[in-house]
Amino acid sequence: MPFVWYSFRDSTSRGVENMFERLLPHMRVNTIYDIDLHALKEQGIRGIITDLDNTLVGAKVPLATPELVKWLDVIRDLGFKVVIVSNNHRTRVSKFAEPLRIPYIHAARKPANKAFNKALSELGLQAEDTAVIGDQMMTDVLGGRRMGLFTILVSPIAPSDEGIFTRFNRLIEKIALSRLRKKGLWPEEDRKT
Repeated sequence: MPFVWYSFRDSTSRGVENMFERLLPHMRVNTIYDIDLHALKEQGIRGIITDLDNTLVGAKVPLATPELVKWLDVIRDLGFKVVIVSNNHRTRVSKFAEPLRIPYIHAARKPANKAFNKALSELGLQAEDTAVIGDQMMTDVLGGRRMGLFTILVSPIAPSDEGIFTRFNRLIEKIALSRLRKKGLWPEEDRKT
């Protein structure tokens, strides 16, 4: 299954705590390449805020892959605006984003609102017109949902390359996923390995 859509606006299960509900993405895909970009556009999404490490490329991959360059060309051809928002340092993010001519925000401190607000300003769009793509529930999804963005969770590309803070976030994600499954809000077949 390439992706699963989630919708919480009509949810009748109010037993789950707000925190756990805020960790639920609107869409779950294996990779960015599984996102139906035409469906996003039809939904009114015109901008994309994307994480870098383990979302676009592995955390130790310094530059865009040819496949990613093609995907970004498709994004632009469809009229989407894009900005990279990463918690990583300036050198890492700039060396990746500048050759692609993509604006970026480094040291974002996601899930804090400040970087998301700055990204929306860079895009010139409102939250309801924008999607955020990332591999972490604790940073990308939580921050995006708090801002009213359409959230898309991807599976991490290279989990073995993750740093200590990300590994800590993954432990919290496991607890949240367990709770969400018990409440029937996270499909069993979507287990991350």
